[in-house]
Amino acid sequence: MTDTFVIVGAGHTAVQAVDSLRRGGFDGRLVLLGDDPHLPYQRPPLSKKFLAGELPLERLVLKPAAFYETARVELKLGAAVEKLSLGDRELQLAGGERLQYDRLLLTTGSLPRTLTVPGHELGGIHYLRSVGDVERIRRDLTPGARVVIVGGGYIGLEVAATCRGLGHEVDVLEMTDRVMNRVVAPEISAFFTAEHTRAGVRLHTGTLVSAFTPRAGNTHRVGAVETLGGVAFPADVVIVGVGVLPSVALAAAAGLACENGVAVDEHCRTSDPAVWAAGDCTSHPSPRYGRRVRLESVDNAFEQARTAATNMLGGAAVHDRVPWFWSDQYDLKLLIVGLNFDYDQVVVRGEPASRTFSCCYLRGGELLAIDCVNSVKDYVAAKKLIAERAHCDPLRLADPALALRETMIS
Repeated sequence: MTDTFVIVGAGHTAVQAVDSLRRGGFDGRLVLLGDDPHLPYQRPPLSKKFLAGELPLERLVLKPAAFYETARVELKLGAAVEKLSLGDRELQLAGGERLQYDRLLLTTGSLPRTLTVPGHELGGIHYLRSVGDVERIRRDLTPGARVVIVGGGYIGLEVAATCRGLGHEVDVLEMTDRVMNRVVAPEISAFFTAEHTRAGVRLHTGTLVSAFTPRAGNTHRVGAVETLGGVAFPADVVIVGVGVLPSVALAAAAGLACENGVAVDEHCRTSDPAVWAAGDCTSHPSPRYGRRVRLESVDNAFEQARTAATNMLGGAAVHDRVPWFWSDQYDLKLLIVGLNFDYDQVVVRGEPASRTFSCCYLRGGELLAIDCVNSVKDYVAAKKLIAERAHCDPLRLADPALALRETMIS
């Protein structure tokens, strides 16, 4: 009897899993379910070139339709899964269709955190996660629109840079004391604050949104964003980017173990032996950092997909990789390698004023992570050094004339 493998979710992780399964020799029935109506596409450009209108939809697509035909994939788009029955190994789709599986891979990704303050239902308030979201934002971005962005993380700042480039007035409201507070050192936050300010973006830290209020003459559309400090920011368009949550509703309702995501082991297997999970929706053990982690990363999505596919075919591959991330803002590329958990020292390599520098995070002299601004050489070297658990001399590390490997303590 031919086995049926089903993949739920249609992003980077799912496409890589399809490729890895077929390359790995799986010759059975392969079904890919996605609730988005479009062919699986890249998400990183959504907040940048796609929002700016510089990248057409067809160039976002990860693989053309012919790829799925050649790979003999039953591609079901716009197909939301309503229920997962582990005991019956069955999925129920919206509309009533039922689908049996022998092995299942969940790649459900993540969902935007929402704000439920008064007025959150008004028109003109947007979240950015899909092509449809961006298309709705574009329609509202009329010339000279006043844009208020709630959240000063990656997405908020990327959208701010894009909107400013389109000529809009932009205010960014961040509840913490600095932008990108959760992921980078104060030195990086200060640098990007200066760059956005120079570009004309108005950044407001320590600012908590209390309500959205309608505009005069149209009670259905947002007109301002009010804060706990009593300040009202006029807004024609509001874009909320206050982080994401793992999409675990389907898994949790079925009884799969969840812990800040669908809990998987080092083989990307869930608490059910016939179900694997990969990508942004998962939390997994990290031997390198000694804890469970959940990563919102394209690289992690690809790597977990490869691991899961190998193990769905009977392998025993282990997922243990130093993560990396990136953010493009204006002509700046921020590349981050590793996770800066519990660091006790930050060493800056180079001068921020040069717009090419790095921040290195150390713990007991060990290089844990690095943030590189327009510094590709440091990024490439750090991937190897962090994986090797290298220790570095802080004084030598601070000298950008020395290659990163030359700063190691033997």
